[in-house]
Formats: sequence, structure tokens, C-alpha cells
Amino acid sequence: MDGELELQDLYRDVLLDYFRSTSHKGSLNSPDLQSEGINPVCGDEVCLTAAVKSRVLEKILFRGHGCVISQASASMMAESLEGKTLEKAKDLVQVFKSMMVQGSFEQCPEDLEELRALEGVKKYPVRVKCALLPWNTMMEGIRSVNNGNGKRQRAKYEEE
Repeated sequence: MDGELELQDLYRDVLLDYFRSTSHKGSLNSPDLQSEGINPVCGDEVCLTAAVKSRVLEKILFRGHGCVISQASASMMAESLEGKTLEKAKDLVQVFKSMMVQGSFEQCPEDLEELRALEGVKKYPVRVKCALLPWNTMMEGIRSVNNGNGKRQRAKYEEE
């Protein structure tokens, strides 16, 4: 039991570190991808901007407000997806969503290893939406870029 509590404390510390981190906070002036997500149930909001060059997410920044889970998840997502192609990012978004909704973190890919800190959120279905908000918002942004033939697009996502 003590080991489980230590792991929970470690994960809580990891989430707080990402929540406080400023390495991916802000917004780009001329983003190639811009997507906004809102969870009206709890009030979480996230706005993602990204520079996309040759279909690679070169730089990802976010701004927003909300609970530690949503904002830490946004920071973790930006760190995990930066430097990935749009196709790889889309695949990783799907993998993370699957792990949060129905799967387990047992087969977590190395690219998403830090996200194990969010596994405990699965116990609280309402909070799962907080963790998924930035990921769903990124997916909408990727769809907009793909549909817009590379032109700057603004996507809006509203969590149900």
C-alpha cells in the first residue's frame, strides 16, 4: 500500500510540475495551426497554436485556464507532439485517447511515457474530459490543417 501512495504522490508532483511549466505556454503570432477547445461543464479552456513546416509540428504553444489536469495535459501533449509529423501526432492523439477511455497504460508508447501520470484520472470519468480536452483540440487543429491544404486554419472544439 505504501508503494501505491508513493506512486500517487509522484504522479501528483509530475502533474503539478507540468501545470507550472512555462516551456510551452503562450501563443505564436502567425501560427499554421490554431485550435480552441472549451469544456463548458467545468470551464476549462485551451487555445493551441503551432508552427507546421513540411507537415511537422515544429513548435507548439498553448494558453488557457482550467484545472491542473487540463493544463498539465496540455503541457504534456505539447511536449510529446512537438517535432512529430502531423500523421504521427494524429496517431499519438488516438493512442492517448484510447488509453484514457478504454485501454490501459500497460502498452504506453515511449513517446507518451510521461502521460502515465494521468492514468489515475481514469477513476473519475468527468475528469477524463479534462485530460482529453487539449488532445481533442489538437485533433481538430490537425483536421483543419489537413482540410485547408496547409493554409492557416482556426478550429473550434467544444467538449460535450
